[in-house]
Amino acid sequence: MAAEAGGGAGRRLPPHSPSGRVLQTVEMHAGGEPLRIIPRLEAAEAAAAAAGLSLLSLRREVAATQDHVRRALVHEPRGHTGMYGAVVVRSGAAAAGAHLAALFLHGAGYSTMCGHAVLALGRFALDYGLVAAPSRPETAVRLRCPCGPVTAFVPWDGRCSGNPVRFHSVPAFAAATDLVIDVPGHGKVVVDIGYGGTFYAFLSAKQLGLDVCSSKTRELVNAASTVTEAVKKQFKLHHPESEDLAFLYGTILTDGKDAFSEEPTTNICVFADEQVDRSPTGSGVTARIALQYHKGLIQLNQTRTFRSSTTGSLFTGKAVQATKFGDYNAVIVEVSGEAFYTGTATFTVEEEDPLKYGFFFK
Repeated sequence: MAAEAGGGAGRRLPPHSPSGRVLQTVEMHAGGEPLRIIPRLEAAEAAAAAAGLSLLSLRREVAATQDHVRRALVHEPRGHTGMYGAVVVRSGAAAAGAHLAALFLHGAGYSTMCGHAVLALGRFALDYGLVAAPSRPETAVRLRCPCGPVTAFVPWDGRCSGNPVRFHSVPAFAAATDLVIDVPGHGKVVVDIGYGGTFYAFLSAKQLGLDVCSSKTRELVNAASTVTEAVKKQFKLHHPESEDLAFLYGTILTDGKDAFSEEPTTNICVFADEQVDRSPTGSGVTARIALQYHKGLIQLNQTRTFRSSTTGSLFTGKAVQATKFGDYNAVIVEVSGEAFYTGTATFTVEEEDPLKYGFFFK
């Protein structure tokens, strides 16, 4: 039937022009947040191998020369406003000392850390043979992210990977606490800013007259986006290693339950250009644990459970080691969650298509 639909036996579907690009992906999700994995992008591999670029430098290079790939796969009609992606890099300085490196893609550009993607990429690395000799019952997978090295710990039964996956973060820290910000339409609010591979502003939704569990998502998104823009204008971020990492990625609205409890605490993460994370947000959990530890609300190895207000999915997090990072007192955070495969895909780009590199619609 497929051959007949294609107009003849042996024709490969979907058809594409000889000059058009074919992009193959592996599709996954963690906590409901999608991850469209590009196992190999030749231009990125070539740049990493030939120029000896660090992963942060490669991030800039890909953004400058290969952004059409991100737009084609993340934006409509192949993607959607909530799509997220990762380019796997295995060569050069970008991946030195790691099983793989990853560039993270979203609707507005390129992140520096993504916890849900690390959970998924840990499984992908084992199942697609990127780790030469996996060990049972758990394999450590070394990943290099633009923010630095992280390690995922993935169940392995000798045949395939499993769940839950956990990872150890880069040093995470409190960048600012009890910071008063004037937010248009809401007046003065108090926010904390935490770093978990990227920076987020945190505050209780109640300060904005909202409930993270029951308010309409559109209202939460609008309010969080307004907070993000206000913080960007009123507070200057600093990163100990690179100014490329000194940017506010988004705002996470919480239920205000920051003190240690066995009960889950709920949040919603609004990042980039009003993009909503369907998961509890791995880098957000990392940053929030760092803030709670800094404030003395939790101790080392106390596990907290975080719930996404959008899907109800759960991640856990705990501070496992105290450390120093530049001038900051920091912690290594362990985040755990489940990642699942949803399929594989072959996408074609026809040169004559006026929307071949996608469009962004909000």
